Amino acid sequence: MLNKKILLGITGSIAAYKAAELIRLLKKNGADLQVVMTKSAREFISPLTLQALSGKPVLENIWEPSKGNGMQHINLSREVDLILIAPASANFIAKLANGLADDLLSNLCLARNCPLLIAPAMNKEMWLNPATQRNIKLIHNDNIQVLGPEDGEQACGEEGFGRLINEKTLLLEIKRAVGSKIFSNKKILISCGGTIENIDDARAITNLSSGRMGFNIAEAAFTMGAEVTLIYGRTDMPAPNGINQIYAPNYNEMRQVIMENAANFDIFISVAAISDYLPTRINGKIKKDKKLILELTKSSDILADIASRFNNLFCVGFSAESESIIKNGQLKLKNKGVDLIVANSINESMGEESAEIYLVDPKEVTHITKRDKSELALEIMNHVHKLTKEKGHINEHIN
Repeated sequence: MLNKKILLGITGSIAAYKAAELIRLLKKNGADLQVVMTKSAREFISPLTLQALSGKPVLENIWEPSKGNGMQHINLSREVDLILIAPASANFIAKLANGLADDLLSNLCLARNCPLLIAPAMNKEMWLNPATQRNIKLIHNDNIQVLGPEDGEQACGEEGFGRLINEKTLLLEIKRAVGSKIFSNKKILISCGGTIENIDDARAITNLSSGRMGFNIAEAAFTMGAEVTLIYGRTDMPAPNGINQIYAPNYNEMRQVIMENAANFDIFISVAAISDYLPTRINGKIKKDKKLILELTKSSDILADIASRFNNLFCVGFSAESESIIKNGQLKLKNKGVDLIVANSINESMGEESAEIYLVDPKEVTHITKRDKSELALEIMNHVHKLTKEKGHINEHIN
């Protein structure tokens, strides 16, 4: 949950209608929201609509001396944790680039002492215009973060860059902007999802992993300031936008990608349900009338290999068991030579939206009661931070 005060600025763009869904999403995630709109934004969406969704009167006019001390442009900017302009028109971007302040929203941006994020939305030619690109460079230099735009079909019927960034990616960036930043300057590699191993050209063996836990951990690490790379296999949902991704659908590809990248990271979190046994692949398609004898070869343990090969890497593994959850987690911690094992019941967690877990490290076992996997991801990452902080240096490996 956000639990932050956010000022949402809406400017004169056809994408202003998307602000309604964004408000709903921010409110659902616990944001305390105040909407401020420009005069031109009123031409695209009604203030009454925004007020109904946000639960507060929409502000626009800076010249309201009857309210407070007449310093709304200062007061509001001091009360919020973040200012977000979505959509940001070409005209408003030009104002920001040149320090203009002729309405309430531009005054608030100029008087702020909090992060400012903007999400541009405009016709592709307006976006590509040299003047707009020049203004974007200027506001980048002023430490204003620009999110998007995206490529795609536009309201005018043309296609190209100019669409407002999708709300899920925007929400992730908002959480990062107001997050704890405890993993700033840290690089975290995460593997998740199941692997698919072909039996023949039409059949394969896999597992029931949904990828949900890994995706949630990737998002949590990202919002805590880390540079995240996500390696994923078969999942029940799309990978989160806005995070660097590598698709590796089978054991061999996942092993290769992890081995090639591990040396460049500070932390490796292995959430992936990687096949323990690999079938001998048969070319073509096995006919139904033939007796099928499936030969399986045990695969090597990628996590254990990584932990032994890269002593400077803080390694986290998962242990999904049907019995003796803590005991088996402690055995895996020792046998794999890793720093932390997240242990759970396979029957109560795999494919589910919530779970109960045990964080098994060399010193203690921490029990986390059943809750949504997005909440568990935050608990796990906070525990990882605690362990790395206790060690004094993230690259000191526990043997």
